[in-house]
Amino acid sequence: PVDPKKAAYWLPVDQYVGGIEHAVLHLLYARFFTKALRDLGVISIGEPFSNLLTQGMVIKDGAKMSKSKGNVVALDAMTDKYGADTSRLFSLFAAPPEKDLEWNDQGVEGSHRFLNKVWNLFYTCRELLNKTAPSDHASTPETRTLLRKTHQTIKKITEDMEKDFHFNTAVAALMELFNTVTDYISRPAALDPGVLKFTLRNFVLLLSPFAPHIAEEVWGNLGEPGPIFDPGLNQPWPSYRPEALIADEMTIVIQVNGKLRGKLTVPFDTGQETIKQSALADSKILEWVQNKNIVKVIYVEKKLVNIVAA
Repeated sequence: PVDPKKAAYWLPVDQYVGGIEHAVLHLLYARFFTKALRDLGVISIGEPFSNLLTQGMVIKDGAKMSKSKGNVVALDAMTDKYGADTSRLFSLFAAPPEKDLEWNDQGVEGSHRFLNKVWNLFYTCRELLNKTAPSDHASTPETRTLLRKTHQTIKKITEDMEKDFHFNTAVAALMELFNTVTDYISRPAALDPGVLKFTLRNFVLLLSPFAPHIAEEVWGNLGEPGPIFDPGLNQPWPSYRPEALIADEMTIVIQVNGKLRGKLTVPFDTGQETIKQSALADSKILEWVQNKNIVKVIYVEKKLVNIVAA
């Protein structure tokens, strides 16, 4: 009844996703038949699924969303008002997949506003982006900051999606990158069109699994060829450069007797002793340690200096 070669190719299933209210019986039946077929010599595997994800329920007004309860949000109405991408983005952003999702109309509005901002930015910049080639080379501190955030976002979203299905943190990272972009654009004197296009091009590709319709539309504003999801063009998923993740500078918190008294910005490769001496020489810190005996200076790598004074 089963082609052994096809069974070896297709089984076991890589990923099972099921609701908690059905998972017990689904898993019970699937495992029973798999083990029975194995014992009969029809197939060779003993378990039908390699991985299991039991997703949470959608909660509305304190109760599980259900047709029998009459508390279902009509998808057609949501799509007519906001578009399919808004409903999709909110559902993925509102909670981790294994947790219950509390339906919230204000949250839906927030997702809609974010996508509107994305659309407006790409529409406003479309002429500049169409005639510019993307560049991954930073020539100023502002462009270095933007490129570093871009590569950090690619890394985070790729890992969040591949390892643990945490789409909510992936969407949050996209929103953070968008805020960095809008801050960068607000200072036109430092703007590098090539770096901006590199960032926005990768932003669209990262957005496309979460909001595919708007992603396809704004992709056209970049002057890129064809649809993102055209299998013939085979648009690759973004990749990051590990060296681009390293910050040029770091902020060190300075404490005196465990209380925050100042901050210090230094090059990322600054040594421990130099940081300690800079902290002790800081004008704000001198106010708190003058006429006191410095008992010890504690350094937590790349995070803080705590000066113990008596």
